[in-house]
Amino acid sequence: SLSLDGGSPENSLPQGLWGLMLVLSVAIYGSHAPLLTLCKVDGMIPFSSASVVVLVELTKLVFSFLFLLTWDRELLGVAVSWRHVAPFALSALLYAANNNLVVHMQLFMDPSTYQVLSNLKIVSTALLYSLFLRQRLSVRKWLALFLLVAAGVSYSCGGLQDPGSPSVMRLHITLVGLLLISVYCLISGLSAVYTEAILKTQALPLSLQNLFLYFFGVLLNLIGYFWSSAEGGFLEGFSSWVLVIVVSQAVNGLIMSVVMKHSSNITRLFVISCSILVNALLSVALFNLQLTLLFFVAVSCIGLAVHLYYGVR
Repeated sequence: SLSLDGGSPENSLPQGLWGLMLVLSVAIYGSHAPLLTLCKVDGMIPFSSASVVVLVELTKLVFSFLFLLTWDRELLGVAVSWRHVAPFALSALLYAANNNLVVHMQLFMDPSTYQVLSNLKIVSTALLYSLFLRQRLSVRKWLALFLLVAAGVSYSCGGLQDPGSPSVMRLHITLVGLLLISVYCLISGLSAVYTEAILKTQALPLSLQNLFLYFFGVLLNLIGYFWSSAEGGFLEGFSSWVLVIVVSQAVNGLIMSVVMKHSSNITRLFVISCSILVNALLSVALFNLQLTLLFFVAVSCIGLAVHLYYGVR
């Protein structure tokens, strides 16, 4: 089990539950892209991604309220200062900005380039984590994090191969695209580290903090949905696979809030990197893709990174 300094998480969570949550999160991260592929109709995603984001935030809000009713019912009548609530508005705004940025970035680069360059958010998150949360990382730990970047880049550059398609990968990006991916990596790190800082510095239970965060999440993403004036109905193109995506992403969001409250963003980065394994296995099983040497390079990098960061004393 992982934590802020590589030890064990806070005693408030049983070790078995902690391990189960991390494994579940790896599985959800890894299955997201294959699930999106299963949703496609004639090679296109038939639903509005803005609708899905709103529903994910709404599901997280409902779950948080249920947790509050179940375990922290006595807090329902407690008066909370706006100073406790306001910081979550900025957190939700940063997340919403990044969700929209991902969509617009695709206009200035091909998906492969996005997959490769988005690995740089590992570096930006770690830098902001050490700067703002004053967590000094040793050279060994920095090496582990750069190995995670190497793993992500290796896998994105051709860890999987379609037997029927050419194996040469050509990356394409414009100058605007390069600027946007830099902003994306910066906001991604900032939103994660800022949220971790709020969750840890406030002496409030997580269910209440999540209630504030996801309230603003629903509000801002609803505004974004109507602002983009998406064509068609709110639930148009939805299938049972989309429902699986909504519920799994909501569960993962809640797990990540526990990780940030009781462990750290570094744990989150390792979870995301480990999800490469699940993504690869599902892609092979469902879409007959083949593993390449780069996949095994990526797996080796992740294994070494975990050993360097958490194993060596």
